[in-house]
Amino acid sequence: MLGTDDLDHLDPIGLDELVRQASLQTRVDRKYLLPADRLPGVLRRLAGTARVLDIDGRRRFGYRSDYFDTPGLDSYLAAAHRRRRRFKVRVRTYVDTGGRFVEVKTRGPRGTTVKERAPYTGGVLKGAHIPCDPASLRPVLVTRYERTTLYLPASDGRVTIDAALTWELLDGAALRLPDRVVVETKAAGGACEADRLLWSLGHRPCPMSKYATGLAALRPDLPANRWTQTLRRHFPSASSAWEF
Repeated sequence: MLGTDDLDHLDPIGLDELVRQASLQTRVDRKYLLPADRLPGVLRRLAGTARVLDIDGRRRFGYRSDYFDTPGLDSYLAAAHRRRRRFKVRVRTYVDTGGRFVEVKTRGPRGTTVKERAPYTGGVLKGAHIPCDPASLRPVLVTRYERTTLYLPASDGRVTIDAALTWELLDGAALRLPDRVVVETKAAGGACEADRLLWSLGHRPCPMSKYATGLAALRPDLPANRWTQTLRRHFPSASSAWEF
């Protein structure tokens, strides 16, 4: 678990300033799955380079994401088969503040991720640029985790660190990953300083989507070849159920 002491040596940044400097609705994302005990060393090396989001003295925040898909799992299968017109739809809840937003992610040019975001008031999502009827979307998977967000002034990039990861299907099946953290870099262009640091420490980006990889771990009947190595290396508690 990421401790408060691990973040004390990072300078703070407020939410308004972070949004002004690095909203990054169109960006290049890289995800890394790290053993949780390796994270403090990474954070120490970012001291003086990164600032940490601080809201009223808090630096870790609870998140819940409810992922939606069609009855045929079009969103999941588009990711599994690397189709060009991929999309992801979720309702994100900020547990500590109570805010709820609909977020739609689609693929942009040159491998970028484009995110649309709007307050969620319930009902059908309208106006999203997704290749399906929004009325067909239904909840499929819930994820919960604790997030810490870093700002990188030199590149105007962000790093998010997600710990205490949990996935739950609607039928009650659940998976927890307490000994791993998801580190995601978000930059407008090429690699940022956090990427270069992680590479120097032997960490490499891996195929990872909280929705798709989590659903693959909980549903071994689904095609999951894209995430085979990630599942085998980082999701050992579920590996005995997979068939590829």
